[in-house]
Amino acid sequence: MKTSYISEHCKIGKNVSIGHFCVIEDGVVIGDNTVIENYAMVLANSKIGANTKLGTYTKVGENVVIGSHCSFTSYCEIRDECNLGNNVSMGSRCTLSAHTIVEDDVIMKYGFVVTDTPNLNMNNEKVTGVLKKNSKFGANVVIMPAVTTVSYTHLTLPTIYSV
Repeated sequence: MKTSYISEHCKIGKNVSIGHFCVIEDGVVIGDNTVIENYAMVLANSKIGANTKLGTYTKVGENVVIGSHCSFTSYCEIRDECNLGNNVSMGSRCTLSAHTIVEDDVIMKYGFVVTDTPNLNMNNEKVTGVLKKNSKFGANVVIMPAVTTVSYTHLTLPTIYSV
C-alpha cells in the first residue's frame, strides 16, 4: 500500500507531485509545480513556495515559510517557525533550528547546521542565527546561536562559528 496523509484542510497548487508515505497537515499551503518526495513531512500551517523540491525524508516543522525556487535534498530538517527566502538550497542532512531566518539566494551544503543551544548567560534563552542573502556555506559548517552572517558570506571549511 503506497499512501500519504494529506489533510482536507490544506491548499495544494497546480502540478504538485507528492510521493509515497508523505504527511501534509492542516493549514499547509503548497505552491504550484512543487515536488515533495517520498516520506517527507510538512507540518501544520507551513507554506511552501512554487517550484520548490522537498527531498526524501525532509521534515518541515510547524509555521514555516519557504519561498519559491528552493531545493532541499534528502534528510533536511527545517524546524518550527523558520523563515526561508527564495532560491534557497540545502544539501543532505542539513538542520535549521527553530526560528532561523534564511534570506534569498543562500546555499547550504551537506551537514550544515544552525544551532539554538541555550545561552547560559541569558536565562537559557535560545537564539538562532540569520543567514543573509547571497551567502554560501560549505559542508559540515555549524552556525552557533545568535550569529548573523553578512550578505555574500562564503564559509567553506568544516568550522564552528560563534559570537
